Amino acid sequence: MTTDMRPLPVDEDYLHRCLLEMLAIPSPTGFTDEIVRYICRELEDLGVSYTLGRRGTIKVSLPGRSNDRGRAIANHLDTIGAAVTAIKPSGRLALKPVGTWSSRFAEGGRVTVFAGTASYRGQVLPLLASGHAFNEQIDQLPVGWSQVEVRLNQPVHDARDTAALGISPGDFVAFDSDPEWDASGYITARHLDNKAGAAACLAALKTLLDHGVTPAVELQLMFTVTEEIGTGAGTFLDARVSEFVGIDIGPVAPGQNARETGVTLCAQDTSGPFDRELLQRLRGLCRDHAIGHQTDVFRYYYSDANSAIVAGHDVRHALVTFGTDATHGYERTHRDSLASVARLLAVYAQAPLLDDPGADP
Repeated sequence: MTTDMRPLPVDEDYLHRCLLEMLAIPSPTGFTDEIVRYICRELEDLGVSYTLGRRGTIKVSLPGRSNDRGRAIANHLDTIGAAVTAIKPSGRLALKPVGTWSSRFAEGGRVTVFAGTASYRGQVLPLLASGHAFNEQIDQLPVGWSQVEVRLNQPVHDARDTAALGISPGDFVAFDSDPEWDASGYITARHLDNKAGAAACLAALKTLLDHGVTPAVELQLMFTVTEEIGTGAGTFLDARVSEFVGIDIGPVAPGQNARETGVTLCAQDTSGPFDRELLQRLRGLCRDHAIGHQTDVFRYYYSDANSAIVAGHDVRHALVTFGTDATHGYERTHRDSLASVARLLAVYAQAPLLDDPGADP
């Protein structure tokens, strides 16, 4: 590799702190203002300037040794969630999902319902929730969003009581993340997708700043807010960007090669193959800098990297992931995977662009 790149230590305490703080902030797609403000404060604390789009997309531009072209690294802040579709005669709430996920993982979830001027706590329950009342009928209940409802922690007995609280269809319902992180190094939580990726990106940025490293070319670090509904990084890229790397969650499951340690590089997803040469570059960086890694194909998956291509941007694109068990459910990853993603991003920022003369894959 024709560069003086050097591996850099990652401040894992900072990564962990940012992740836990972000997991405490509700941010289903369309309800992301607070998490955007959090990222902006972190960037200000790091002494980094940024631009903010009308819908909340954040872009940091770090000057490089050369600035006639650039590369972008993007991750998203929005999560799956739900919205109220109706107040039932019982006073309970019917739901529809925000993002794509199964109601199987909503059952039992503790939630906050955000009404116009107030918020209310509750739980998501199946329509038949008491074994003492319904016996075996509970096990015969189908899985679907029409089969669950929100029980509010309020003295409501009918639709009028609930409406009097100011709740109406369209209100956001955010699910608690319930994080647990112990000495094993594993973290379990809802919404690791993609707050864990955002924490890894912040840690990589802090690493570059702490060690006074100037990227090879202008580095645009993006935090998007609509990935879960398929748009994400479709805008906000400029014409100087020639390489685009998305950071996201990698599904660990039977038949997949993703792991909860190291970096999982995605060669292909539902949209088709990613750029082969950029994939090879990322593999080479992992090998050269002793970063654990594996490659996988994701069968049912889209990301910010896809939205950039669909929007018509002429860029090489790749996807870097932290392997996670039970994605869009009760998610679990390992601190090694998050630190590995941050380490890879820090060395990738120092690498020449693939289409620079003399640059090796």
